[in-house]
Amino acid sequence: MTQTPAATPSTADAEVVDLCRDLLRIDTSNFGDGSGPGERKAAEYVAEKLAEVGLEPVVFESAPGRTTVVARVEGADPARSDALLMHGHLDVVPADAADWTHDPFSGEIADGCVWGRGAVDMKDMDAMILAVVRDRLRAGRRPARPLILAFLADEEAGGGLGAHWAVDHRPELFEGATEAISEVGGFSLTVAEDKRLYLIETAEKGIDWMRLTVTGRAGHGSMVSANNAVTELAEAVARVGRHEWPVRLTPTVRSFLEEVGQAFGLEFDPDDPEALLGQLGNLGRIVGATLRNTTNPTMLKAGYKHNVVPGRAEAYIDGRFLPGQEAEFAATLDELLGPNVQRESLVHDIAVETSFDGPLVDAMSAALRAEDPGAHPVPYCMSGGTDAKSFSLLGIRNFGFSPLLLPPDLDFAGMFHGVDERVPVDGLRFGARVIDRFLDLA
Repeated sequence: MTQTPAATPSTADAEVVDLCRDLLRIDTSNFGDGSGPGERKAAEYVAEKLAEVGLEPVVFESAPGRTTVVARVEGADPARSDALLMHGHLDVVPADAADWTHDPFSGEIADGCVWGRGAVDMKDMDAMILAVVRDRLRAGRRPARPLILAFLADEEAGGGLGAHWAVDHRPELFEGATEAISEVGGFSLTVAEDKRLYLIETAEKGIDWMRLTVTGRAGHGSMVSANNAVTELAEAVARVGRHEWPVRLTPTVRSFLEEVGQAFGLEFDPDDPEALLGQLGNLGRIVGATLRNTTNPTMLKAGYKHNVVPGRAEAYIDGRFLPGQEAEFAATLDELLGPNVQRESLVHDIAVETSFDGPLVDAMSAALRAEDPGAHPVPYCMSGGTDAKSFSLLGIRNFGFSPLLLPPDLDFAGMFHGVDERVPVDGLRFGARVIDRFLDLA
């Protein structure tokens, strides 16, 4: 049984707020098309903060301005060579200031929260890592095992210029890493005043962002068109968009729903798993998407003039498949589309899943309970994707663990890529304390 350590002197929970605000003020918007400011300025900020406490960060670019920082912290125990990777991405999705209550790149504090694009996705975790590592190194409190710190480019566009590039071109920087923690896990879901579930990500769906293409016969819009590319494509898109994918309970999702049922005193029915989603509030949207594969049409493109039937039409689909379901996903899609629709994957990445056990899980659980006696850690599957996919290719076991104690009424799911993204100040400080304790146990 892992023992919870006594509280250790730390100022990380004080510095984490300032670090988060500084990072939010650096615009690293990723438009996914090569435009935008890139991550260089944020990467230089991170590298400077790491160098101030004696580390020697490696800064490199996959393309001009697309910048990643990696640093290694030697462990205190010479017998430990199994490094822990702690990674976060520096880019954010774009934000229109006109839609926000507070400027998305101001890092303003209001209503007990730090506001800004990236506040939960994921400059909060970047700040936690920086704050905890800086505090520990200033105090001479190195963790037993080595740490590898990575602050990455391009996650919001699939990681091709970030984690994937780093794994392909700089794998030596991650040598020795056996486990990793990163975003979208460790956050609380209130069950009762004295009980909170903390969702730790152990799985995530695969990604298939695809282009559908139909080639038809171009002609005058006033004529009868028997081979109309737009009609053929529209019918195919409708079939895909309206398809009711069957429920497929993965081990992680089944375990999570069983835990939710027990927490709320409800019976889990594997034949009707959606019955429990109502207990999850806004998180039900995320969890509901992990019960099945999904395909959402997102863009259409065809034609150039009202009275010209185009010879080509395109549609774009956001496809997500569960661990172990990729073959069924692809076969079903081909059946829905039919022989006249060409399907091309523009961004494709694997699904990942690990079990919820072992010393690292014990360490996460103990650290959470030390800061919140009402904590009950549970595994869950994420409907989106993270850089964990890339690092799993190196044989690294990945977990989503960026701990946050959240107010019961905060729409946390709505913070991701949403308007008025914000993170509670107290939650941010809580996360820094949890990670600090976690490193004593990991």
